[in-house]
Amino acid sequence: MEQQSAVSIDVITLRYGADDPTVGVGIAPRQWPPFEDALALPGVLLHRGERLADAARRAVHTKLGVPEDAILAVGQIATFDEPNRDPRGPTLSIAMWAIVTDHSADIATWLPFDDMPPLAFDHNTILTTTRTHLAELLWKDPTFTRALTGDQFTATRAVTLTAALTGAKPDPGNLNRTLAAFPGLERTGERIRVKATGRPAAMWAFTA
Repeated sequence: MEQQSAVSIDVITLRYGADDPTVGVGIAPRQWPPFEDALALPGVLLHRGERLADAARRAVHTKLGVPEDAILAVGQIATFDEPNRDPRGPTLSIAMWAIVTDHSADIATWLPFDDMPPLAFDHNTILTTTRTHLAELLWKDPTFTRALTGDQFTATRAVTLTAALTGAKPDPGNLNRTLAAFPGLERTGERIRVKATGRPAAMWAFTA
């Protein structure tokens, strides 16, 4: 009888709290073989009848130690079906995104996309592929974007956030037009100094 593929949920968990200089991706050592002690994205096998979002939240909570109330939003990105991606046998990976807020958990390591070390399984490939999808969600998907930015943010943080996901610093004029066109987002007229020198940064806020 042909062996059926198991279904795993692997989560790209993003954190961009008030004290984070850029977007961090959560990884943690695996506790069990294969790849025991190797760093990996948080992942779990999908339970029978379990919703994808619930499995993603379970993975982030149990594998990264993030409190359940610190998981702001989750969503689906892509599916990876390379048959030899798991040495235990055929495993279909559904990649999900999750955004978390500041918390006191200390299991996870949070690193920028560009500083990611070698990871277990095909997790580096998953990160490389899904980074493009995540960049496409930014400033287009309200749930994803607002979970990362919070209700209000400076133009400086918008630049940093965009660069973290796209891999390149955005043109300020183009970014301002993108922000101005985003539904429910407005420039407040307030400015906040975020650097010792230079002009204070403009503030943006969600109005609904």
